[in-house]
Amino acid sequence: MRALVTGAAGFVGSHLCEHLVSCGDEVIGIDAMTDFYEPARKRHNLDRLLGHDRFTFRQGDLLDLRLEPLFADSDAVYHLAGQPGVRGSWGGEFAVYLERNVLVTQRVLETARDTGLRRLVFASSSSVYGDAETYPTPETLRPQPVSPYGVTKLAAEQLCETYRTVFGVPTASLRLFSVYGPRQRPDMAFSRLVAAACTHRPFPLYGDGGQSRDFTYVGDVVTAMRETALSPWNGVANLGGGCEVTMNQVIALLGELTASVNVVSGPARPGDARRTAADIAVARDAFGYRPVTDIRTGLAAMVAAERASHRDESAGPSFAPALRGRRDLHGSETR
Repeated sequence: MRALVTGAAGFVGSHLCEHLVSCGDEVIGIDAMTDFYEPARKRHNLDRLLGHDRFTFRQGDLLDLRLEPLFADSDAVYHLAGQPGVRGSWGGEFAVYLERNVLVTQRVLETARDTGLRRLVFASSSSVYGDAETYPTPETLRPQPVSPYGVTKLAAEQLCETYRTVFGVPTASLRLFSVYGPRQRPDMAFSRLVAAACTHRPFPLYGDGGQSRDFTYVGDVVTAMRETALSPWNGVANLGGGCEVTMNQVIALLGELTASVNVVSGPARPGDARRTAADIAVARDAFGYRPVTDIRTGLAAMVAAERASHRDESAGPSFAPALRGRRDLHGSETR
């Protein structure tokens, strides 16, 4: 395929571009290189792509770039660009979230409609559910976001559904559940936790550690995104890892993989859901989604990447492909 990836230099976006190129696709990546975290880290994310004959990078803001010729030449657009982070979305920064999550998505959809785009895959978020009423949570449950970030992701997702039903834009919105893996954003819990464990620094834990997430390995996510683009299915689907784990369990497991983590407890933060767990039946039936990377295997990949980055600090965080293993907390080596 000829693919366009927005947010290409980010955590999931760079993994997606690598996966698409490895499958033989021609990829154009777009990223504004915003300063939500160090742009240098984003440039490192592209190290394995720049110079590849099937990858082209364009730096620019999606509200300013001329998108029509790029969309017209693409078989599929993967829209991953946006302003991330639950905690930063309160207060005066909300305007940034509106612009980068809602207004940008509306422009992407307008361009998709005007160019007759054949496929649009949008990266939504489990944050749209907030504190859900049932677990595992199906897509039919009424969304109740508990953060402004979740509100903007839900608005963007609803825009996709509106353009799909009114104008026939072929959109597939994937609600991603706590994606982790090598090159994860530095503000995210696993990234901070692995860095603290490998450098023997304190790890600030917000809440009592009993909060749980349906952690999903990045390799499983990007594989599912391409399978979605290749399928005829449109709509909204959960992408979860199939293994709900508490933070306390993750901390204990990381202690087995590295060393005991020095945890410094603090109060829970506003907007953080207590629990997430995905019902993935829609994704399984629609495009064959089956996550295969267990939490131990995925964490081990993050630890290996973190250690490699310390051995050669100029290389930045390294890429590790999706690893295959049994889907349980302790990650049995049985295949």
